[in-house]
Amino acid sequence: MFDNLSQRLNKTIRSLRGQARLSEDNIKDALREVRMALLEADVALPVVKQFVNEVRERAIGQEVMGSVTPGQAFIKIVHDELVRVMGEHNERLDLAAQPPAVILMAGLQGAGKTTTVGKLARLLKEREGKSVMVVSADVHRPAAIRQLETVAGQVGAEFYPSSADQPVEEIVRGALDAARKGFKDVLIVDTAGRLHIDDEMMDEIRRIHAVANPVETLFVVDSMTGQDAANTAHAFDEALPLTGVILTKADGDARGGAALSVRSITGKPIKFIGTGEKLDALEPFHPDRIASRILDMGDVVSLVEEAQQKLDQDKAKKLAGKLRKGKQFDLEDLRDQLLQMEKLGGLSNLMDKLPGMANVPEHVRKQADDRQFKRMIAIINSMTPQERRHPAIIKGSRKRRIAAGSGTQVQDVNRLLKQHQQMAKAMKKFSKGGMAKMLKMMGGKGGGGLPPGMMPF
Repeated sequence: MFDNLSQRLNKTIRSLRGQARLSEDNIKDALREVRMALLEADVALPVVKQFVNEVRERAIGQEVMGSVTPGQAFIKIVHDELVRVMGEHNERLDLAAQPPAVILMAGLQGAGKTTTVGKLARLLKEREGKSVMVVSADVHRPAAIRQLETVAGQVGAEFYPSSADQPVEEIVRGALDAARKGFKDVLIVDTAGRLHIDDEMMDEIRRIHAVANPVETLFVVDSMTGQDAANTAHAFDEALPLTGVILTKADGDARGGAALSVRSITGKPIKFIGTGEKLDALEPFHPDRIASRILDMGDVVSLVEEAQQKLDQDKAKKLAGKLRKGKQFDLEDLRDQLLQMEKLGGLSNLMDKLPGMANVPEHVRKQADDRQFKRMIAIINSMTPQERRHPAIIKGSRKRRIAAGSGTQVQDVNRLLKQHQQMAKAMKKFSKGGMAKMLKMMGGKGGGGLPPGMMPF
């Protein structure tokens, strides 16, 4: 997400190097580039105008002190303005109500609303310790009811059954009663989407709102629709008392216009952002962290939080202990590391949150293909336990069998074995306290790059 905007803004900031102070003359071109970058990102024009004016007003005349470069001073101003535009801080769900606290989900068809209900239920269960029930009041698409039932089963939320021939008010009343009797903390109500906003849809969701009396009414919107997402949210807000917005499909949006427009146009906070198709791919929206990502400063805080929540700490300790004892890093260890990386959303998610990624050459970024992980895992799964623990025994006939079993080529097996050897050497150096040696091997002194054939992470 934000790839294009990040690259444009970083190019602009680099152009300010060598200046003694920020003046109207030397930031004129930079502000023009910022304006073009925001418009290309599909940010709403009124938001762009206000953004550029605010940055200009704060930047002109600012002295560049000590070791701070004009580019660094300018990036701080742009960062602070991005945070202001997106809402200053993360606004949590307000669930302080007599249980069950009701969350009503609204939005247009195709925005990913039903999947987002499942993601939110999972997040509330795992991070907040809430017991959750979900119900579908979408009587226009029986398939949506079945989809929600499936998703609820996957995330461990209780599903309240409904059918297309029931009045929506009856469905919601029944779900509320069942949630009370079942002592549920939260009831999430999914509603019907439409291809466009119409009077019938608005009337139906108003009736649902009146019965449900939700503490949170969240508008789910596809971030790939750019500034149209903000305009649609504004139209909904005029008909319904929205309390917040959830942006979906952010992983497929390289522009980021919706994230930068929604708050300014609607006045409603973005509470969550969907970062992938998996049911754990929903993050609280932190404006300061998103601003850091846009400016290629990374988002290490979110990465650490994800690692704490998703990675198997026991396995990590066992591997560290094994390496300290001088034991070999084998292919089973490699598979565990690949599976752990998948839990974090793969290389693309990792690179999105590391600082300086906008400066990584395009050909290197293209190597960060998560399909490579799946192929490597398939190859290792095709091996016998003995082969995984003793890779040296894997010769000609074994390679052909492994390739056939994993649907790959012998050269893919050879490539994996070579990568494993290089990683095992690196791990051995690391286990001997050789972090400096490991960095040197990876090009830490002078930037020689990764060893040939090694994955770019």
